[in-house]
Amino acid sequence: MSVEDIRWKQRYDNFSKAVSQLTEFVEKDRLNKFEVQGLIQCFEYTFELAWKTMKDYLEAQGFDVKSPRQTIQTAFQIELVEFGHVWIDALEKRNLMANTYDEKVAAEAEGLIRGQYYAIIKALQERLSQL
Repeated sequence: MSVEDIRWKQRYDNFSKAVSQLTEFVEKDRLNKFEVQGLIQCFEYTFELAWKTMKDYLEAQGFDVKSPRQTIQTAFQIELVEFGHVWIDALEKRNLMANTYDEKVAAEAEGLIRGQYYAIIKALQERLSQL
């Protein structure tokens, strides 16, 4: 087993733990403003682990990817992930997520996480668990 193969599996374990935490937030019906901030922060580090796990997996498969965008594009091309446009949108909206002190922005971020981003992260976790 190569170092790259071990690396992506170790990162996958951390990613799965983060997804479990994100799931707890998403499964709650209503969040208070502090919980919304926690949801957003949890999404941020889960998303970070998602693309880095993809990158490690792709490198173990012989791909040379350098950036988050290139990682997502390559993962989409080899059908590791679906909905590449949603992944890119999530990548681009990370800056929006930093403004959680603004309740309107936080509500928009919560809607995106619950409505689109959680599903792609969960799908990646399930896909990687089969590899």
